[in-house]
Amino acid sequence: MSETAGGLRIRGLRVAFDGFVAVDGVDLDVAPGDIRFLIGPNGAGKTTLVDAVTGLVKATGSALFGEQELLGREVHRIARLGVGRTFQTAALFEELTVLQNLDIAAGAGRSPWTMLRRRGAVPDDVAYALETIGLADRRDVLAGTLAHGQKQWLEIGMLLVQNARLLLLDEPVAGMSHEEREATGELLGKVAGERTVVVIEHDMDFLRRFARTVTVLHAGKVLSEGTVAQVQADPKVQEVYLGHATGEPAAQGAEA
Repeated sequence: MSETAGGLRIRGLRVAFDGFVAVDGVDLDVAPGDIRFLIGPNGAGKTTLVDAVTGLVKATGSALFGEQELLGREVHRIARLGVGRTFQTAALFEELTVLQNLDIAAGAGRSPWTMLRRRGAVPDDVAYALETIGLADRRDVLAGTLAHGQKQWLEIGMLLVQNARLLLLDEPVAGMSHEEREATGELLGKVAGERTVVVIEHDMDFLRRFARTVTVLHAGKVLSEGTVAQVQADPKVQEVYLGHATGEPAAQGAEA
């Protein structure tokens, strides 16, 4: 495993909005190189937890990435520590090419002088990202014309060129075809190891295929944790999912 990989250690994370407790004292350990899936019914606190870790909402407690405390820092400073996230709708420059999107993302860590220089070739980090996300042959295509799945892969590529070592992905396969879901799962396997990956997901088939470990949230608390098989066999999980003993929740869509 690469020395750049870092784990995520959360202790007593709490987020409240006008008296409503959305995340209620969560403890969570994600080992370096893990692909951790966060699941739970709508309103369980999954996205709010990620929002707290990335500085989008205020929280109390602790969230350490490696040796660095994330809580209380500004969003851009958290990103500079190697924490990157995606949203359900890809945030791309749709009228620019795939290559230009990656180059701009990579430029976030470059000096103004480096950005102004003309480049004779594609930088190594951008070329690596293109190959990893499977879009090397689409590098000169406008991002807005990409298929839905390809847009999600490009956004992951943009995190790679920013040297993100903790990837927080919010429902990355929502709306994808079966083939796109399979390709996305394979992509997660490629980027994990040197990076730590946390995936918010509702697609249980996708989870069963690609999750290494699973954390189930319910009412802002950790309900269950373990392998896919362990979580599916947990009576508490089956009860929350209204008797779905196979671990197939009916919940769909995003939650707060």
